[in-house]
Amino acid sequence: MSDKDQEPVETEASDEDAATLAPEDASDEVSMDGPAGELTREEELEARVAELKDQLLRAIAEQENVRKRADRERDQIRKFGISNFAKDLLSAADNLRRALDAGPQDMESVDDAVRNLIIGVEMTEKELLTAFEKNGIRKIDPMGEKFDYNFHQAMFEVEDTNQEAGTIVQVLQAGYAIEDRILRPAMVGVAKASAADVPEHLDTTV
Repeated sequence: MSDKDQEPVETEASDEDAATLAPEDASDEVSMDGPAGELTREEELEARVAELKDQLLRAIAEQENVRKRADRERDQIRKFGISNFAKDLLSAADNLRRALDAGPQDMESVDDAVRNLIIGVEMTEKELLTAFEKNGIRKIDPMGEKFDYNFHQAMFEVEDTNQEAGTIVQVLQAGYAIEDRILRPAMVGVAKASAADVPEHLDTTV
């Protein structure tokens, strides 16, 4: 076949090829938000600000808790730091009271030297108790009060006292407390319930 017989063959582009070769429509805009599910830069910054704010609030709260805890510990030390020292002084207070109880009750019948000695012991006891009170230490002398196991120690029961059962009718040794903490319970005798106070239906046999 000669060159003249080889005529060029014209091909028509298919619709699909045309669509592939055609430029993108200029009206289509590219999204700046990134792939679906990802945060924008503004959202990332807002999330970071919220995180930092939360960390700041937590730090402030922790600092406040530390301050309150330190205040409580300081109060505890102030209130109870002298407990051991106070316990060591209780025997001195007891001895002063014993000396006064052993002394003559009629001050008019004693000479001036003995009277002045007793007055000196009374003043010493008063000053010691005043120092106790200034430091939150109070004396427990519960004569006539109802028995309270938190502050009293019952040593025995007393019958036929004409007092309500559980009433303290004798104080063997005064107690002491610092604030609401007991240093030493008061040793007491309490009134015992009489037979008339026991209900008839109550079986008291062991």
